[in-house]
Amino acid sequence: MNDALHPILALRKMEPKKKILVVDDEPSMCLLLQQFLNHHYEVVTKNDGVQALNWLHEGNLPNLIIADLQMPGMNGMELIDHLKDSSFFEQIPVVSLSAEEDTRQKITCLKKGAEDYVVKPFNPEELELRIHNILKRIPFQL
Repeated sequence: MNDALHPILALRKMEPKKKILVVDDEPSMCLLLQQFLNHHYEVVTKNDGVQALNWLHEGNLPNLIIADLQMPGMNGMELIDHLKDSSFFEQIPVVSLSAEEDTRQKITCLKKGAEDYVVKPFNPEELELRIHNILKRIPFQL
C-alpha cells in the first residue's frame, strides 16, 4: 500500500510525536521507558521533581508526565502538588509509578490529581496502553 495514495496515513506520519516527560531517579528506569516509548512518543527524562519543574518553567510542555513517587529532593507526590496548584500545568496528565502497592498511597495520589497509578515492576506494553488511553480522552494538546 503506497502511503502517497492514502492522505490520512501521510498526515499521521507528518504529525509531531506527543511528548512524554519521565521523572525518575533510577537511570535504568528512565532508559527502559525511553527505549520502549520512543517508538511512538518523544521522551524527555529528568532525575527528580525539581529538574522536571525547572524544565517546565523553561517553557517546555509535555502531553503527559510519568513520575516516580519515591525520589530524593522533590518526590512524585510533591511534584503532583506543584503541577495541580499551577493554572499553567494543572491540565497535564500525570501517571504515577511506585514500588509500593499501598492502597492509601494510591488513593492519595489519585485524589491529588494523578490520572493513573502503576506499580513497579510493570509490563511496559500495559503502561503504553494506559498512556495511549489517557492521551486519547484528555483534551490537553500542545
